[in-house]
Amino acid sequence: MKSIKDAKQGAHNYSRRRFLISSVGGSLLMAFAPLSLASVTTRELAKGVGGATFSPTVWFEIAENGQINVNIPRAEMGQHVGTALARIVADELGANWDDVSITHVDTDPKWGYMVTGGSWSVHQSFAPFSQAGAAGRIVLIEAAAKILRTEPGECRVENSQVICGSKAISFADIVNKSKLDKSFTPEELAALPIKSARQRKLIGKSTQALDIPAKIDGSATYGLDVDIDGMVYARPVMPPTAFGSKVNHVDDSDAKKIEGYLGYEILTDPSDVIQGWVVVLAKNYYSAIKAADALKVDVSPGETADVSESDILKRGQTLVKNLDQGAWFVNEGDVDKAKGNSATTLESIYQTNTVLHFPLEPLNATVYEQDGIWHVHGGNQWQSLTLPAIAKALEVSEDKVIIHQYYLGGGFGRRLFGDYMIPAALTAKQSGKTVKFIFTREDDTKFDQPRSASVSKFQSYFDKDNNFLGMNHGFCAGWPTLAMAAGFMPDGANNTGKLDPFSAAGADHWYSMAHHRAIAINNDLAQKTFKPGWLRSVGQGWIVWGLESFIDETAKQAGMNPIDFRLSLLDAKDKQAGTCPNSTGGAKRLHHVLSRLKDKLANTKELEESEGIGVSVSSGQERNMPAWLAVAAHVSVDKTSGKVDVKKLTLVMDSGTVVHPDGAMAQLEGGALWGLSMALYEATEFKNGQVKDLNLDTYTPLRLNQVPELDIEFIESSEVPVGLGEPGVIGIAPAIGNAIYQAVGVRVKDLPIRPEHIKQLLG
Repeated sequence: MKSIKDAKQGAHNYSRRRFLISSVGGSLLMAFAPLSLASVTTRELAKGVGGATFSPTVWFEIAENGQINVNIPRAEMGQHVGTALARIVADELGANWDDVSITHVDTDPKWGYMVTGGSWSVHQSFAPFSQAGAAGRIVLIEAAAKILRTEPGECRVENSQVICGSKAISFADIVNKSKLDKSFTPEELAALPIKSARQRKLIGKSTQALDIPAKIDGSATYGLDVDIDGMVYARPVMPPTAFGSKVNHVDDSDAKKIEGYLGYEILTDPSDVIQGWVVVLAKNYYSAIKAADALKVDVSPGETADVSESDILKRGQTLVKNLDQGAWFVNEGDVDKAKGNSATTLESIYQTNTVLHFPLEPLNATVYEQDGIWHVHGGNQWQSLTLPAIAKALEVSEDKVIIHQYYLGGGFGRRLFGDYMIPAALTAKQSGKTVKFIFTREDDTKFDQPRSASVSKFQSYFDKDNNFLGMNHGFCAGWPTLAMAAGFMPDGANNTGKLDPFSAAGADHWYSMAHHRAIAINNDLAQKTFKPGWLRSVGQGWIVWGLESFIDETAKQAGMNPIDFRLSLLDAKDKQAGTCPNSTGGAKRLHHVLSRLKDKLANTKELEESEGIGVSVSSGQERNMPAWLAVAAHVSVDKTSGKVDVKKLTLVMDSGTVVHPDGAMAQLEGGALWGLSMALYEATEFKNGQVKDLNLDTYTPLRLNQVPELDIEFIESSEVPVGLGEPGVIGIAPAIGNAIYQAVGVRVKDLPIRPEHIKQLLG
């Protein structure tokens, strides 16, 4: 198993690579190659693209007609990542945007480590893609200067042309007239002059995403669109429990009456991911649906067949009761001493219920074997995690598996570990057929990797003058990283054990506290009952709900306004000063966005009765890649029914350099609305070891008529760009909870916030 560092570096471990530029096959190729091949000439490397002699991590090329294609190793799931990455390259290169295209690549080892998650894509890619574009620009200028018989210093690049005084030559002509062969070491790349913010022509400027036309006219291909000659359709009969189910007997006498039915397979999985599965095969998907419904399967469930949501929450409550177990994620100062010296201790418990992904495109994969190679077609976010798992299930080496990547009709973390590709592969292997494996919505939901129910316990300590001394924070849930990538789990502080960093992020906040401990606790019952999943914003989505609500409670105990209390803690001292380049400015930047939000709120008209405005701050997705966000929620509460109406959400974001403004705005809008949806509407519960709500008739996300006014402001910045896929989700729920308190004086501590709960609190 790779380390968490490998995943964060994603496909771009450039520190051990050099950049090469060479003419090959009528094109100008630009690629990163391992330093281990340093003795080989650049042209030899270029000619070996696609062969055994060359393994670039990422590359782009300028064709003889001047078209520039950028290869994208990141998954496209609605966030327009290809457009953002291509803008970085094109801006430094000096390209005409109309000449640029993108290709989303498959799992050839030459692309390196492939993962799209954690809001990492633009952040990780900005520096190396900028350097690659700059290197290409320099080489093009040098070649143009030779052709035009002038000095490189007299030339500049603009709109896919090199302009030298009164003369100009296009990229296409340079490619056709030059034979280039140049290599840059990592040190040389790092020293290249990268354009300043004021010199950029594309980054930070609005543009239509490159993939929008295809998505509008229907030519974009998703995994569900795959159509291969001779394929059959498959649908699973889902087992009663995620783990430990065992098939005893199958009766397909009724299924045989359905036209198109081809039989069934009882799956045997050497990797043990798939347990107790029966799969129906048919000539078409409709027949597969009907036959699976007709199949009579006798299955013995696993040990968690009687587990309920309340059981999981009760286990969490027990585990956080004394805050004396778990792995220390943060340990600053002396919390035990602060507790012993406190005159007043404030304590609260915050909870969240199980949340589902529900991507619009149900899970699917199409698999076949050809010439000893297993071809897996479908959308996936973490190919470098999924491919080895498929190989293990098929009992083949990893080089015998290729994942062919498609657009994802929604990812949200569900398609990180592609366990849904494993039953497709096993069915293809056992049946000897090309199998298109499609989950119905209900099947998809039963096989979801839900966001675990959670319990968080907080204690704040105060001296005799009510001055805030410090905080103890224990938080408990099922851990997705333990379930799917245990090797990524680091050690906690003070040798207190392993922890899931993605289920702890957010507890390492940017408030200065003399004494602060954050303890990550695994809910072992949740872990045994289902496969906890990475859902957009992961731990931050439930950890910050409790934290930012409790900060309001702590402010009240300290006798301070919630905003002013936060500002007093955001002093950027010591470790909260941040580090260059990722968190330059540290808590000062969070202080700034909150101050800006405070100014915006000063213009709010006088509120009506039972209306309130609450705030929160967050810095997701991770501490070493913070996106500084302040949120205000304006709500109205009906005291009779307890119904909450969110009238307006105001967000102020500092995410450094914004590469693709339209995409960035869409990310925050979508994130904020999903945050609202999970705050007020979304949740299911476990009942008899399985989620209760299987479709959108009973699982009811935010509807169009419930969308509030959105006011989103980005702070202008030239700092390093950070991820925006997840941060917008994080601060919405606590801002709403704090607003409810401001409106009617009751403190809600459970998500989702139900009207009946508020009504009960109001008495």
